[in-house]
Amino acid sequence: MEIRTATIQDLEAVAAVEAECFPPAEAATKKEFEERLRAYSNHFWLMFDGDKLIAFVDGFVTDLPDLTDEMYANADMHDENGAWQMIFGVNTIPAYRKKGYAGQLIERAIADARAQGRKGLVLTCKDKLVHYYAKFGFVDEGVSEHSTHGNVVWNQMRLVF
Repeated sequence: MEIRTATIQDLEAVAAVEAECFPPAEAATKKEFEERLRAYSNHFWLMFDGDKLIAFVDGFVTDLPDLTDEMYANADMHDENGAWQMIFGVNTIPAYRKKGYAGQLIERAIADARAQGRKGLVLTCKDKLVHYYAKFGFVDEGVSEHSTHGNVVWNQMRLVF
């Protein structure tokens, strides 16, 4: 398995994996991914099995401490010098789940954020995944007051260095 950051040439594959992993109300669109890749492709961590994209983690960097719904839709909010690495999505196609690939990508995102001098990382997740992200050091801050993305209840989690 190869892990690397993205380029705009990865747009089709990234959009296809997202569509396979999330329901339409929660999935980012191809247009949103195009905007994200143009603004912060170096904050997309992609995992390939040969030439096939099987998993990715993405998000941007900001000085804002909490993940908000506006961040998903507005790539211009990215600040390369920001304090917090936000995680918008953790995607693994179904045939490759339960093999530790998402965890490898999360660990890479954590390592890169630490090496870049960030304060830490922030993500939101559903109740059933709180224990999963806790394994990486994320602390549950409770139900997000700033995100109802896809009309879902999200828990905000934070890993502070």
